Amino acid sequence: MEWLENYWWLILIFLAGIFINTIKDLQKTSFKDYLKNKNIKPIPYDDDSPTEKTSSNKKLDDNNQ
Repeated sequence: MEWLENYWWLILIFLAGIFINTIKDLQKTSFKDYLKNKNIKPIPYDDDSPTEKTSSNKKLDDNNQ
């Protein structure tokens, strides 16, 4: 741990560099364009309502009988 006592300032410079680069990258992002062009669709789940059988589950049940 002696090296930490001697080189603490290098660790601070490294962390400051990470912080500065993060701020620069966040300023480059355009949140308005992201919200405008957001065409992300949720993944369809068959097990949203476990009490109701979906059409795919009905087909599986019909094939198993």
